[in-house]
Amino acid sequence: MNTAATSPAKVGPDERHRVIFAGICALILTVGLARFAYTPMLPIMRDQAGLSHLAGGWLATINYAGYMSGALLAASISDLGRKFVLYRIGLVIGVLSTAAMGLTDNVLLWAGLRFVAGLSSTAGLLMASGLVLNWLIRRGHRPELGLHFMGIGLGIAVSGIAVGSMAEWLAWDEQWLGLGALGLVFFVPAWWWLPAPVSVQVAAGTPASTLAAPTRRWMWLMIASYFCAGFGFVTSATFIVAILVKLPLLAGKGSWVWVIVGLAAAPSAFVWDRVAHSLGRIQALMIAYGLQVVSIVLPAFTDSAALNVVGALLFGATFVGIVSLTLTIVGRHFPANPAKAMAKMTLSYGVAQIVAPAMAGYIATATGSYQGALVVTAVVMVGGMALLQALIHEERRGAHP
Repeated sequence: MNTAATSPAKVGPDERHRVIFAGICALILTVGLARFAYTPMLPIMRDQAGLSHLAGGWLATINYAGYMSGALLAASISDLGRKFVLYRIGLVIGVLSTAAMGLTDNVLLWAGLRFVAGLSSTAGLLMASGLVLNWLIRRGHRPELGLHFMGIGLGIAVSGIAVGSMAEWLAWDEQWLGLGALGLVFFVPAWWWLPAPVSVQVAAGTPASTLAAPTRRWMWLMIASYFCAGFGFVTSATFIVAILVKLPLLAGKGSWVWVIVGLAAAPSAFVWDRVAHSLGRIQALMIAYGLQVVSIVLPAFTDSAALNVVGALLFGATFVGIVSLTLTIVGRHFPANPAKAMAKMTLSYGVAQIVAPAMAGYIATATGSYQGALVVTAVVMVGGMALLQALIHEERRGAHP
């Protein structure tokens, strides 16, 4: 009897490393460059390309609309083969949409490019993560995405370093072309080393917890807690650079501030995987939420340069870990099609990223500072911790094995 189709076959570490590296490169390309390079490029485009504050804000919003559209698309597709095709299309779009930003100064064309760049980012964050998790489960490896999600922090660092390095000797449009060329470096392994998926087979010896479907209450608690995480992420991500560049030590070095966040984020998912392995994933999430609360309240209550840098480091060290742990928790309960479940979670995270900036803008307009917005955000994150505690009680009651 042929058992190859019913039991996962482990492969050597070289193939596992290639697959994970392909996912990391996909994240660096589609999230770090295609999506997040706009953050350090924004002040340069304002100075050199005549981009107004209003247009700059709209471009950021349109980019996010593209990302949300991609998440909706991922949530609507069950066939892994189609997801793999869309993953590869996203890689191509990531390179082209980045380079093309330097080929025009038309705001409407920029808007279209930022939309498709946001669309492409789901190829790395949702498609690639689901495909990598599918491959790990199929091959009998531990279903963890800590190494994969290093690509988010590395992508932030790569985009910050690239922009900071080019700013002194290239104009804004040449920098975009340079970022597109850099994207090709990551495109090649992301394309060639992530294999096409196959259906996951239930095998003898596969832990039941890897395959158990969550209860409706468990899923809603997870979605609500991830909404709180999205609230905390977008508030800090929006204001952390603006806060730190006002410090004398970092004045005029916005792209390098972004590097600080990225370097703190790069190893964090792997570290949080180790914490989760020792304490449990939900318990690790609780700790990560708590540390992010600290990172949020520090700039609200102190002008100390050192403490604000600590806050930036804590933010970088926690937000990727929260994403990685949450998507791993959800994805391992849907091993046959983790990307679809991950996309549903991402929509919750995304709704928070629409609500929170509007809240922050309203409070800032009314009070003249962002202190109140940071306090509200910290309270929301504490609410997320309460929801995680409810998840722990749900599991202890045996409602979710």
